[in-house]
Amino acid sequence: MDHLIFEVGTALLIVAFAAYFAGKFKLSIIPFLIILGMVVGPHAPDLGFIDLRFIDSAEIITFLGRIGVLFLLFYLGLEFSVDKLIKSGKNIVYGGTVYVAMNFILGLGYGFLVGLGFYEALIIAGMVSVSSSAIVAKVLVDLRRTGNKETELILGIILFDDIFLAVFLSVMSGLLLSDNSSTLSTVISVLISIGYMLLFFVIARVGTKYLNRFLNIKSNEVFIIVVFAGLFFIAGFSETIHVAEAIGALLFGLMLSETVHSERIEKLVVPYRDFFGAIFFFSFGLSIDPRTLGDAIWISLGAVILTVLSNVIAGMIAGRNAGLSHKASSNIGLTIMARGEFTIIVANLGIAAQLSPVLKPFSALYVLILAILGPFLTKESSKVFNLLNKVFKWQEPITKKSIKKKIESPPDA
Repeated sequence: MDHLIFEVGTALLIVAFAAYFAGKFKLSIIPFLIILGMVVGPHAPDLGFIDLRFIDSAEIITFLGRIGVLFLLFYLGLEFSVDKLIKSGKNIVYGGTVYVAMNFILGLGYGFLVGLGFYEALIIAGMVSVSSSAIVAKVLVDLRRTGNKETELILGIILFDDIFLAVFLSVMSGLLLSDNSSTLSTVISVLISIGYMLLFFVIARVGTKYLNRFLNIKSNEVFIIVVFAGLFFIAGFSETIHVAEAIGALLFGLMLSETVHSERIEKLVVPYRDFFGAIFFFSFGLSIDPRTLGDAIWISLGAVILTVLSNVIAGMIAGRNAGLSHKASSNIGLTIMARGEFTIIVANLGIAAQLSPVLKPFSALYVLILAILGPFLTKESSKVFNLLNKVFKWQEPITKKSIKKKIESPPDA
């Protein structure tokens, strides 16, 4: 414990190295942070003069990472309008239902296909059905896509996904961990979660003038203390009623997005978002032991392929139903493909219930691959769409010849 600050400082130095390297080559920082976290950590050798295992500081680094998730989701919430999300309600429900149902059914079938038991197959289905809010938020911000038309639907699907997660965890916890769980208690828990989310939308619609007045604080010091206090309190309280703390942060951001102070909050939050967000992905890598990954490599690769296909198809269905272009629709599936913190939460439930030991290496490798592949495919979404477009011929490829043809062709009568 004497070298606690030194350990944390060493971890931050590694994070800084990854950020510098990624920025130098204009690459996504997420894969570098995760891989570096895997290379070091509790499974790394002790070098003596400098301990890269981060044993004493593990809890602090993990906690700093959790703060990073809150800032990422809070900032994402600030970027959107509650009015637009409400207007897109039908599209969100349809798109979220398609996305969750397709991934869950395919995941359940895949669990049975690889020879797992009923409960293990249910855990696999839950794992492949929930995307990573933290990674999605980071990718949208890094690629400057928060203003894209499809991003509202992406955000809506994330919220819908969390409602599913609340339902799934409530039901599975009752089945696996509780002897006295009742259907009524599960239904009440789910209804409380949904009502809690709706409360923020109501406050954003009818309480904006009161929030404007309350946040009319001249001092930046006092202003940021008040905002951050609200953020951490609401995120923490959300967990007590079985709503993920990250979603609580997202809802708080959505509520404040309707105020006249939203731009001021964004400017103050950005440095914290970038700093703590980077620590989250590094801490995520620390939790993965590369020595165990080989035990489930083929099962994990099969699940990754299944997830990629189901996400692209579900994204296309959701986007086209909402009237978006084929390209924007393909962006939906690619953006929400990453798996991360929520998938690990579902896996830990199965591990706590002492189900098949394959769940631990499977979850680690499955999440690792999609945490790296998801942001990469999102970054290269235009190339992915052009490749798909050659096969399905949704629209004429954009070339110099097609542009010239469009200019020379007469307008429709």
